[in-house]
Amino acid sequence: MASVEQEPRTNGSAAEAGGRPHIEVEDPASGQVIATVPDLSAAEVADLAAKARGAQPGWEALGFEGRRRIMLRAQRWLTDNADRVIATIVSETGKAWEDAQLAEIMYGANAFGFWAKHAEEYLADERVKSSNVVVKGKKLVLRYRPVGLVGVIGPWNYPLTNSFGDCIPALMAGNAVILKPSEVTPLTSLLLAEVLRECGLPEHVFQVATGRGETGSALVDQVDMVMFTGSTATGKKVMAKAAETLTPVALELGGKDPMLVLSDADLERAANHAVYYSMFNGGQTCISIERVYVEAPVYDEFVAKVTEKARALRHDRPTGPGTTDVGSMTFPPQVDTVERHVEDAKAKGATVVVGGHREQRDGYWFEPTVLVDVDQTMDIMREETFGPTLPIMKVADAEEAVRMANDSEYGLAASVFSKDVARGEAVARRIEAGAVCVNDALTNYTVLELPMGGWKASGLGSRHGAGGIRKFTKQQALLVSRFHARRELFMYPYSEKVTRRFGKLIRLLYGRGRRS
Repeated sequence: MASVEQEPRTNGSAAEAGGRPHIEVEDPASGQVIATVPDLSAAEVADLAAKARGAQPGWEALGFEGRRRIMLRAQRWLTDNADRVIATIVSETGKAWEDAQLAEIMYGANAFGFWAKHAEEYLADERVKSSNVVVKGKKLVLRYRPVGLVGVIGPWNYPLTNSFGDCIPALMAGNAVILKPSEVTPLTSLLLAEVLRECGLPEHVFQVATGRGETGSALVDQVDMVMFTGSTATGKKVMAKAAETLTPVALELGGKDPMLVLSDADLERAANHAVYYSMFNGGQTCISIERVYVEAPVYDEFVAKVTEKARALRHDRPTGPGTTDVGSMTFPPQVDTVERHVEDAKAKGATVVVGGHREQRDGYWFEPTVLVDVDQTMDIMREETFGPTLPIMKVADAEEAVRMANDSEYGLAASVFSKDVARGEAVARRIEAGAVCVNDALTNYTVLELPMGGWKASGLGSRHGAGGIRKFTKQQALLVSRFHARRELFMYPYSEKVTRRFGKLIRLLYGRGRRS
């Protein structure tokens, strides 16, 4: 497993330390380097994979109960040491303390317990019944086996939830796992590797491969299945690389998630959700509210409420609980994207009513920003911004709102607000997205029983629910013949008499019934 050097360095993003390449990890709220981690080579990744494959059979043989005990110990450790983990997350992401607590610690603690409890249920042998008379009396079983070695390539925005979080079901399924966290936020993953070892996980079953894109590419070559979370552009590269070895992939990719505010909505609730879930984690959430469509009769009132709430946000470096609402951005190039989208919108006629500027201070900062007078031609309404922005567009009615919401290459998440719940649900069912909330937003991600996956360019497969662990397995269909003759009637030698009898049987079984 990669180790962390906690000796701060003063400049640059990569270095040679001890004769090998290292990566410097920054606190994005200050721009200061807080640690260095190894930049692993392809040969080093291959060595990790060999160790993992050696450890995996013993881990699988431990069974669900043995694996469950370790996960529950980890759950207890996480809750007992939440402040330490939060401090690590905040130090490498710049997010508010509460963002880390709610979206990372709470998710992680829930995930350890959920998969410990439900893995055996979701992966239990399934008895299958068939209407085919040929197999009457035979035992039909569908079973699930771990794929062996899973490679998880995580993003920088949620180093626990979206990087390490996928490792929990993969481990509970009986796999060995190598996690390649983002080079921007590797420290949380390294801490959790220590936690698992402390809780009794056998050596080499879970390892962390720190490094850049080349490390991730090498990992794809070594594993039996890849789980990737990140941008659509990078996801396509991962899929192309995996295709070279026919390695299965699951991808959670970009989103441009719409919020629809209907004329009968509770505007106070809608405005609170719009501000919170567009600015939460600095807007750096794949299912954050990225664009809002508001029916004309309530547009002005909604904008007024959102403007008042957004102007009241505290935007500063997080130093502990309750010290700020919106922290810094995490990934330096993302600040450039946010600035480009805001400037493009302004050039095309949008009006900034809150914020709108990159901040000139240490670290990576952009003001919480609300824009109005936007339209569908603007980059901020079409491309994934992934920052603290909230563009609000007036639409004539729900029909236009649905049409605008679906006018996107993405289809990850969406939300609809209406006091008429039946109407809200009807509108939600017309939106082309893998997850849609009515009178809520993002909360679906906390429901681990409910699948979470994208449509269109937003990904392949899903996390959570039965599919969220079965994707880390390979299926095996068993047919066991228990009562049988030495020779089946349809076997060689063929005869006209038997063939005609089978013809009559086929017509009897499948030739009856209405056809229209």
